[in-house]
Amino acid sequence: MSTATAVGLRCRECGTEYADNPINVCEHDFAPLEVVYDYDQVKRDLTRESIAARAFNMWRYRELLPEQQPVSGFNTGGTPLYHARNLGKKLGFPNLYVKFDGVCVPTLSFKDRVVAVSIARAKRFGFDTVGCASTGNLANSVAAQAAQAGLKAVILIPKSLEQAKIANTQIYGAKLIKVDGHYDDVNRLCAEIANDARIGIVNVNLRAYYAEGSKSMGFEVAEQLGWRAPDNVVVCMAGGSLINKLSKAFKEFEKLGLLENEVKTRFWGAQAAGCNPITDAIKRKSDLVKPVKEPNTIARSIAIGNPADGYFAARLCLDSGGGGDDVTDAEIIDGMKLLAETEGLFTETAGGVTMATFVKLAKAGRFDPNETTVLCITGQGLKTMDALLEPGVLPQAPIIKPTLSAFKDLRIS
Repeated sequence: MSTATAVGLRCRECGTEYADNPINVCEHDFAPLEVVYDYDQVKRDLTRESIAARAFNMWRYRELLPEQQPVSGFNTGGTPLYHARNLGKKLGFPNLYVKFDGVCVPTLSFKDRVVAVSIARAKRFGFDTVGCASTGNLANSVAAQAAQAGLKAVILIPKSLEQAKIANTQIYGAKLIKVDGHYDDVNRLCAEIANDARIGIVNVNLRAYYAEGSKSMGFEVAEQLGWRAPDNVVVCMAGGSLINKLSKAFKEFEKLGLLENEVKTRFWGAQAAGCNPITDAIKRKSDLVKPVKEPNTIARSIAIGNPADGYFAARLCLDSGGGGDDVTDAEIIDGMKLLAETEGLFTETAGGVTMATFVKLAKAGRFDPNETTVLCITGQGLKTMDALLEPGVLPQAPIIKPTLSAFKDLRIS
């Protein structure tokens, strides 16, 4: 079942190796499994020149993904890295950048990257049905890409999910099931389903492959910065996988000799105060993650109380010399507004968490303002309009008669 450069799986803790199979944890210590690559072969096939000759999407780095031939998400990735000059000027950070996956296709979040990989792997394993436990973005992407690949989709979500994300799942014809509980209840149920039914649950029995898709964001950032790893990366955390895969991406590029600099990136994790198991551990300077039993935040897409990769995410932030923090719902809204008003970019609530946490850490003096800092925005603001429609969040627009005098009476400055 191996592809040209992906040769199997290995436990992240004990190193036990496994053949390619739809499994995600080690049978010895229950630690997560990671894809193993033949880096000698990758180094022969993947060069700056070969990358530049390919279309600008996630598949230009295909030798470092578990699947090299997509069956969905054919144009996924290739999202812009903006030099945030207005925001940087306002905050005193001249080398501030925003990686904006709010325009990732097909469903406007970074989850399209991980799903493109896991759907291809599901096809290889012979699944005719895929599914997921989701807080929204993953549900959208699995439904859309299952349709592209000609697979059936079964999506399980917490019953309180935003209406926009529910509609954006059902429109693709997926079977949507609401679960009376939080995300962790949904995830536990999906784990049972994966063991009992012939369904490829992308973030359960296909998780080892799924998670590798996140690396493509890191590959793009390094290439877009002129083949350099940034000094700082700030990213919101849900299960904790993305931040770890960004680190892995930079290290793989370094291992292959593709970077101009040594990787010394500091990673900074961001969470909502209403669901902060990983940042709580970081602030305690511990990698012991205490689950949050009752998540309560407008940032529902990252409200995972018992994060699967939380231990590794906390350890990465601490070991890299970075850190993390969490922010209130009011600060999240302020973060969304700040990015929109300075850079014209509309992020969902999860991106508001990233923005607000960066501002909080910057005001605390945690960054060198002259270093290169990348803020990873993972999804599109149109998906979480509910948070902005609450009374008092946005100003009421005046209503006037259709006359010039009425317009002048507004005394717009």
